[in-house]
Amino acid sequence: MSSRVDFGSLAKIYSTLEWLVFGRGLERARFCLLEHLRDDQDILLLGEGDGRCLAQLIKIAPTARFHVVDASPAMLARAASRLGESDRARVTFTCADASTWQLPTASFDAIVTLFFLDCFSVNEVKMLVAKIQLALRPGAHWLWADFILPPAGLARWRAQIWLRVMYLFFHLQTGLRTRTLPPSEQILRAGGWVPLAEHDFPGTFTRAALFRQPS
Repeated sequence: MSSRVDFGSLAKIYSTLEWLVFGRGLERARFCLLEHLRDDQDILLLGEGDGRCLAQLIKIAPTARFHVVDASPAMLARAASRLGESDRARVTFTCADASTWQLPTASFDAIVTLFFLDCFSVNEVKMLVAKIQLALRPGAHWLWADFILPPAGLARWRAQIWLRVMYLFFHLQTGLRTRTLPPSEQILRAGGWVPLAEHDFPGTFTRAALFRQPS
């Protein structure tokens, strides 16, 4: 998340707000494919937020090392508070703007972006994808989850209304400038990322997918 945005004021209530609007829907999208990362050893989480995914991955991948990058110190503190001392020793927390942070080259077996790329414009997503590619080792995984627009009908109309409301809310509360959903999954596919597993959640117009690095 860019430094122009500050999610810190929402750190303590973010999960409650999410539950009030979507129930456990977004958590199901976050967690449904995590098992596929069990054997990865160096995992990068961008825009992890309050640490719910990290807490699950710590259990699923017991030998992995984690690098968590978020622009909000409050969110990073919230994420760290979910872990015991021994688990925190396996995690590096970095407070940084993902769009300008210098990623180490060929250092990670997996990248996790869950409800993160929706905070960027189309061009910003394209630049992030190209940048992240250089930080991954051959055969790396990309675990992605985000909102989607259904193709047509009442579901699409409902999703469009909700997305407008959410973007307006986060613009007012955090300074988020993006106001439309970027086609991040299509950008990944166009870049040659190969889908290995997919799961749709129509009730919350969300989708999760696991990709393998293009050859």
